[in-house]
Amino acid sequence: MKRNIHIFEFPLNLGLKKKEHETEPGVKRLPDWFRKLGFHQEINPHQVFRLNTPEYSMDMDEESGVRNADFIIEYARRQAEPILNHHAADTFHIFLGGDCSILIGNALALKKLGHYGLFYLDGHTDYIPPELSETRAAAGMVLAIVSGYGHEKLTDIDGMRPYFSEENIFCVGNAETDDEEYTAEIINSGIHYFDLEHLRKNGFRKTAEDFLKMTADKALDGFFIHLDVDVLNDHLMPAVDSRMEDGIDYDNLKEMLTPLIKSPGCFGIQITVLDPDYDRDGIYTQPFVNNLIQIIKNKEV
Repeated sequence: MKRNIHIFEFPLNLGLKKKEHETEPGVKRLPDWFRKLGFHQEINPHQVFRLNTPEYSMDMDEESGVRNADFIIEYARRQAEPILNHHAADTFHIFLGGDCSILIGNALALKKLGHYGLFYLDGHTDYIPPELSETRAAAGMVLAIVSGYGHEKLTDIDGMRPYFSEENIFCVGNAETDDEEYTAEIINSGIHYFDLEHLRKNGFRKTAEDFLKMTADKALDGFFIHLDVDVLNDHLMPAVDSRMEDGIDYDNLKEMLTPLIKSPGCFGIQITVLDPDYDRDGIYTQPFVNNLIQIIKNKEV
């Protein structure tokens, strides 16, 4: 049965620390950029919802050690409302960021709906506490936050910690493997961890199938996909906040996402960190949009 599609636009950029040459991170323009490049027209969503974001700041929250914590928490609560009010069993939900911290609000909504798994596809683990973060920006530690690791101000919003249980998470595609202190955090967690080398050895489709088997064996209510575009090889997608030279290609992406998105248990997918300011002619974004459309619509690339 063909599923309806809802698009939620959450153009939050408060989870990133701006670079010296920036006025603010350009990821807030991702939804409008996708629309301009034909994503909305081709996907033809049943409904589109948008939640505008506060003015950019780099406020340091001393209590949690995370920048903009209060604004991010407020936004997360507001995010959850349209999701809870407009989700449907026969609908596939697409969430356009913004930075990775939009996962917090999405996770809050899913926790209220039941017990969900998380397929975290990213060029970084984003699983560190604030004291190990150079930027103290939420996007770089969001997987830790949604799995309950870190200051309770962010990890236990409305007493709902953890939003995803670690044993129900696959973290896939990390290419930042040189820093042993960084990777030790997730290695010592309960998360199923596939760095880029492990992912290639295990196989792209098999990793997705292993995740689907896990969700089925545990009888979870469903699962959610996080896709940070920096998981792609740098020559395919350099328009990101934190570039990594190595990464997957579009064939690899299709191998993983196709069985996941085809699964009736897939609640939806969020797309984050693509920055239009670094791709003003759409040279890198248009191929990404085209491939994503074809994967979602289950067409041949």
